[in-house]
Amino acid sequence: MNIRVVFSGRGYDRAESIPASLDLPPGSTLSDALDLLAKRLPDEIQLPAACLIAVSGKHAGTVARHEACPLGEGDELVLIAPVAGG
Repeated sequence: MNIRVVFSGRGYDRAESIPASLDLPPGSTLSDALDLLAKRLPDEIQLPAACLIAVSGKHAGTVARHEACPLGEGDELVLIAPVAGG
């Protein structure tokens, strides 16, 4: 199954390494997708633990603590990196 991946927020250096979509086997979960993304990133780049996650418009937690939700064909995985400012 194919899911779309969107990365926004701080850390555009990470975004260059993140694919626009992932091909996953049927029955894959959010954890499976995050594991595959981590493997595709260069060793020196990691997704921030506080990075927010939404799956097809529904908040699913953070990279460090997220729901064990199943993914389906055409789902959209949105990663929102933490942003600081003042």
